[in-house]
Amino acid sequence: MLQQTTVAVAAPRWIRFLQRFPTLRDLSHASEDAVLAEWSGLGYYSRARNLRRAAQALASRPGELPRSAREWRELPG
Repeated sequence: MLQQTTVAVAAPRWIRFLQRFPTLRDLSHASEDAVLAEWSGLGYYSRARNLRRAAQALASRPGELPRSAREWRELPG
């Protein structure tokens, strides 16, 4: 969120984003439209799409987060 805006603008938006999607599962099950609606006006919408795609990839591995930098880099975005 901080790519094209200030902390003063992004901080409350990030809090709202986390309230709407508090877990990886919530984000992974959200529609792209819902995620983009929360990201609206912040620019770099591909980052929001990739964040959702990464959440989907992580949610498909329940209870197991990547353990290496290589595994994290393999996530979308």
